[in-house]
Amino acid sequence: MATAYHNLSSYNAESIPNGEDMKIGIVVSEWNEKITGAMLDGAYKTLVKHGVKEENILIDFVPGSFELIFGAKHLVENSSIDAIITIGCVVRGDTPHFDYVCSGVTQGIADMNIRYDIPFIFGLLTTDTMQQAEDRAGGKHGNKGDECAITALKMIDFYRRNLAE
Repeated sequence: MATAYHNLSSYNAESIPNGEDMKIGIVVSEWNEKITGAMLDGAYKTLVKHGVKEENILIDFVPGSFELIFGAKHLVENSSIDAIITIGCVVRGDTPHFDYVCSGVTQGIADMNIRYDIPFIFGLLTTDTMQQAEDRAGGKHGNKGDECAITALKMIDFYRRNLAE
């Protein structure tokens, strides 16, 4: 488990770009709401901490993790934003449904990164147990939402620096 070696909320604050002129969308799955709500809270607070204005954080909800793809596509096509963070949580069950959802969302978000000229941040927790999800949504392994926010800020900065060259 890679998270055992790195806390999701641990980063060097001095290396994070200032987000004061950034506009970021967040699409959140309502499924496993306790987990995704904690991840959203982490992402939102981290963005604000690093200068993103509250009015420049657009949040919308979709029913489940598979719908994150459509939600992200809709948001990018109907808003002027610099990055989209997708937040979801799929916990393994007794059927292959877990594999299909995780694979579909992974491929869908990867496709968004190719199709559009902004970064789409993959914030889908894929865990074997609810405890593992809780550990990664503000628990002992930090908060994946924090990590997603930092990734969004860094990727917007990456894009802007390389656009200028």
